[in-house]
Amino acid sequence: MAILRTAARPLLASVFISGGLRTLRDPHSVTAAADPVAQLAAGRVPQLPNDTVRLVRINSAVQVGAGVLLATGHAPRVAALALAASLVPTTLAGHAWWKTEDPEERARQRVQFTKNLSLFGGLLIAAADTHGKPSLAYRSRAAATAGRRSARKAGQAVGTAVADRAEEVRSAADSVRGHLPIG
Repeated sequence: MAILRTAARPLLASVFISGGLRTLRDPHSVTAAADPVAQLAAGRVPQLPNDTVRLVRINSAVQVGAGVLLATGHAPRVAALALAASLVPTTLAGHAWWKTEDPEERARQRVQFTKNLSLFGGLLIAAADTHGKPSLAYRSRAAATAGRRSARKAGQAVGTAVADRAEEVRSAADSVRGHLPIG
C-alpha cells in the first residue's frame, strides 16, 4: 500500500503542477472566465485582493506549491487540502457547463467538471490518509485518556500513602499513650 501511495501522489499532483504553471505564465488567458468567481470570492473574503489577475496568480501559485509538496510527500495532507480548496474556484470558473448553450461544448465542460469532482474526491482521500498512523485527533484523545488514567493512579497512590502514614501516626500515638503515666 505504501508503494501505491508513493506512486499515486505525484500522479495526482501532476495535473495541478502543470495547470498551475501554465496559468502562472499566462494568467490573462483565464481572467475573463475567472472574473465572476474571483469577484464573488473577493467580495466575501475581505483579505483577498479585488484584482482578478492577482487572484488567478495566487490560485495558480497555490496549485504549483501544494502540487510539489504533495508529489514529494512533504505535508501531503495539508497540500491535498490546499489543492482541494484551489480546485473549487477553478472548476466553477472554468467548467460551468450549465451556462453553455452549445450541446457539444456543454458535454465537454460537463466531462471536465466531473473530472475535477473526481480529483476533488481523490484530494479529500489524500487529505484523510494517515499512512497507517493514527490521526492527530486519535492521538490527542489517547494521550488525554492516558493522562487521566495516570492522574487517577497517582491520586490513588497518594491517598494510600497518606492513609498508611496516618495509620502509622495513630499507631505511634497509641504507643505513646500506653507508656504515659495516668495521672
